[in-house]
Amino acid sequence: MNQEIERKFLVTSHAYREQAFACSRIVQGYICRTMGRTVRVRIRGEKGFLTIKGASHDGGLSRYEWEKEISIEEALELMKLCENGVIDKHRYLVSSGNHTFEVDEFHGDNEGLIVAEVELNHTEESFERPSFLGKEVTGERRYYNSSLTLHPYNQWTSMTKEETPPQSYPQSCS
Repeated sequence: MNQEIERKFLVTSHAYREQAFACSRIVQGYICRTMGRTVRVRIRGEKGFLTIKGASHDGGLSRYEWEKEISIEEALELMKLCENGVIDKHRYLVSSGNHTFEVDEFHGDNEGLIVAEVELNHTEESFERPSFLGKEVTGERRYYNSSLTLHPYNQWTSMTKEETPPQSYPQSCS
């Protein structure tokens, strides 16, 4: 079984931009997003992906994940089947110790939200924390991409925004 184990954090500064070794644009939609499972179509650069995720366990730390690369043409066709709400973001890859952090800078209805994730081999694995990591939000459903399509960040009130992420500015990566 393909088990994804990851921790998610809010980002407190733009330091990740200078530390990133790669950046790409991601657009994704959801064919299915129900409690306990999601089916996602993603376009990352010039590649397409179909991903199925199961229910979260361990307080949101782990869940089943299956992903298959598909052609860009297939991904574009499948995007037409997606439910309302699309995620548009730039993903920066940042090395920290033995791990790579994926920092997602959201656009559109989620503009201003920036989160970082690190994938682990087991739930107790330690990792080096980069300076830009803020509050941990692992397991908080509102930060799941599938939830952000239904309840975008720009609709949250200042009372529900735990920390104020750094303000975004135009992108330089493709």
